[in-house]
Amino acid sequence: MPVLHLFSPRPLLPLFAMAALLSACQADNAAPVDATAAQAAATAWPAAAASPVRVTAAAVPTTAVPNPILFVTQVPTQGDPFASRMSTFANHLPSMAALPRGGDLMIRYPDGTLRNLTKEAGFGMEGQQGATAIAVREPAVHWSGTKAIFSMVVGGPPQRYVHPTAKWQLFEVTGLGQGQAVVVTKVANQPADYNNVSPLYDSQDRILFTSDRPRGGEAHLYPQLDEYESTPTITGIWQLDPSNGQLRLLNHAPSGAFSPSIDSYGRVVFIRWDHLQRDQQADAGTYGAYDVASEASGAASIGLQPETFPESRSGMGSAYGNVNGFTYNLFTPWQMNQDGSEELTLNHIGRQELSFGYLPKSFSTDSALSDYSNTALIANKKYIRMDGGLFQLREDPTVAGSYYAIYTREFATGGTDQIVRITGAPNLNAEQMEIVDASPPVDGSGNLAGGRFRSPLPMSSGHMVASYTSSPAFQAGVPLRLHQLQTNAGGLLVAGPALTPGITKNLTWWDPDSQRSYNGVLWEIDPVEVVARTRPPVTTTPMASPEQSVFASEQVNEAAFRAWLKANALALIVTRNQTARDRDDKQQPYNLRVPGGVQTLGGSGRIYEISHYQILQANMIRAYNNGSIYQRGRRPIAQPMAVAANPSNAGGPAGSVRIAADGSTAAFVPASRALTWQSTDTAGVPVVRERLWVTLQPGEIRTCTGCHGENVRNQAGAAPSTTPPEALRQLLRHWKQQNGGTPIRVNGAQPLIPTPAAATTPPTAGMRVAPVNDGAPLTAGWLQTVQPPRADR
Repeated sequence: MPVLHLFSPRPLLPLFAMAALLSACQADNAAPVDATAAQAAATAWPAAAASPVRVTAAAVPTTAVPNPILFVTQVPTQGDPFASRMSTFANHLPSMAALPRGGDLMIRYPDGTLRNLTKEAGFGMEGQQGATAIAVREPAVHWSGTKAIFSMVVGGPPQRYVHPTAKWQLFEVTGLGQGQAVVVTKVANQPADYNNVSPLYDSQDRILFTSDRPRGGEAHLYPQLDEYESTPTITGIWQLDPSNGQLRLLNHAPSGAFSPSIDSYGRVVFIRWDHLQRDQQADAGTYGAYDVASEASGAASIGLQPETFPESRSGMGSAYGNVNGFTYNLFTPWQMNQDGSEELTLNHIGRQELSFGYLPKSFSTDSALSDYSNTALIANKKYIRMDGGLFQLREDPTVAGSYYAIYTREFATGGTDQIVRITGAPNLNAEQMEIVDASPPVDGSGNLAGGRFRSPLPMSSGHMVASYTSSPAFQAGVPLRLHQLQTNAGGLLVAGPALTPGITKNLTWWDPDSQRSYNGVLWEIDPVEVVARTRPPVTTTPMASPEQSVFASEQVNEAAFRAWLKANALALIVTRNQTARDRDDKQQPYNLRVPGGVQTLGGSGRIYEISHYQILQANMIRAYNNGSIYQRGRRPIAQPMAVAANPSNAGGPAGSVRIAADGSTAAFVPASRALTWQSTDTAGVPVVRERLWVTLQPGEIRTCTGCHGENVRNQAGAAPSTTPPEALRQLLRHWKQQNGGTPIRVNGAQPLIPTPAAATTPPTAGMRVAPVNDGAPLTAGWLQTVQPPRADR
């Protein structure tokens, strides 16, 4: 399961990015409040179980860059307008105000020669930008190095007051070599009416990309609105097979997912905006917020209903005393398999390891809980602010498991700032991971003296390239050019020579009410190396042995069981011990007991009893009156799931299952929809809230050792549980009673519920499972590499 890390509350920010907020955000990455003294006074806990594997970056070469670089040009905006192309979020919008037309797809060869590929292919226009005007973004090179995929929007307003309807779409380019004829082709079978951006090829030549297509394709739910400013956002990462049009949502991200790539281990790594909090527009009371009865088209308004999850943004009462207010705003690195399974933060990293130090406890009246995390447990010493985070994540091709990213604020930065390096190989747990300065950080006065970087590109030759400006602030007139980076005497990356002489254009356009113009040097962004690369493996995560033993003893065939889950658009979540939590999470109750069953104690203080495991899903049911600034789309609200396949839980809250005496839980959950959860007492009062959205795939079986699963040890100093979960046994027996009469067969022979003499075997390469509801049966390609199950979720 993903990490729980508490987040420091902050006041309601000015809505819709008011000018006062933008001005206040100019001082990037100002040092956090010094909590050293408070941390020193905290209880001393055991050190991390193992020392981190420190990866020291070598000095980058200063010789000429040896491979071609594909990049795009962009007409500069006036500073960093809210929800524009360069914003940290809502950067997919194609309006003229957000995205001036006039940029191109470019390639630079090692001898310095430049080619305008889109112009050669007949796209774009000069001067007044009209119906055939273009903008381009985010190319990604195929494993062969012979072609690339990118996003392009075609069309601007042909005259004043006309709003263009063009959307970002996916295109493929061939002819990248010097002297070759370039061809640009639109990708077939992609969602035509939505914005499709950030594309890349997966290991099997399907296309991954982000899109604002509604989760289930329901046009009346468009656009999805984020959980912060209720601004249109990306819905998640999608997978497309252009040959047959098969389209799958790999993760449902209520506030957006950004810059996906596939690392050398075969993981899809990306940045996700984690912002699960109550609606601040509704809290403000001036934006006409209301709810509809369901996600169905034409669903009736039911007025503004009270939210129940998570806790209030400003604090609230509880049977356990006062509950501190909770807000959540962090851009964090995530990972998943290429089929969308096993989505979690990168190696389980979260707020205790990223935004460590002062993390307010959930119940302010419980003196045993702590307002501080224990920094002695973690290797990372680079504090990541809780009003921004990490962006533009990319693995170093010369050092597997070493990643570069931009560390910046959420507003007024254009996605530019300091480069940081992250250790994130799969063999490291969150306590061992480090984030270190890769370029100069802010100085003692809060200034970014080393200039601002964007889209760092570590190259296979060891060279480094990035977009760069020497300006300490991202404001009107800031140049942003591609530079080769060098290493200074302190081992930090600094700007070296520019890679182009500057690419200029003289353009005019309607925005659409006013005519605007630009005559000067274009921004140079989104660089990628044109080189052949080894295809990463396709990873799968087998069921762990404790759960396998339960399936075997209950004589349930795993492959056929997964087929049943797929056919019903369901997944399965299993937790071995809900009372066990990570040792560094002292902010939520850590003395937990199941009435009449197991308990795990992490110190003195109150013992909390937990009886029910309640799962909530992101329902798109929050809307806003037409008289407000939010006139279209729906915002997700956390509501209890409704899955008829689960056993009834009399006395438990809606959407819950009972916690077994051994602390375990097992529940069928909706697939392809963001989920979150909490444990409650007998009366349904929340005790421990997990505040991250996680998506499971149809047929997925997700096993967790505990909620806020242990990185190394739990709060009592014990290793993660390996006990077969009793709740899974009870659920399988219930399921057999409900489904035993209608078996599904595997390979036309093996029954879903074998007879006592039948053997239970895990899926093997080539096994086909049917029926499935997504058109994607298991094939040998899905099982090329088996990834060991993790015990630290």
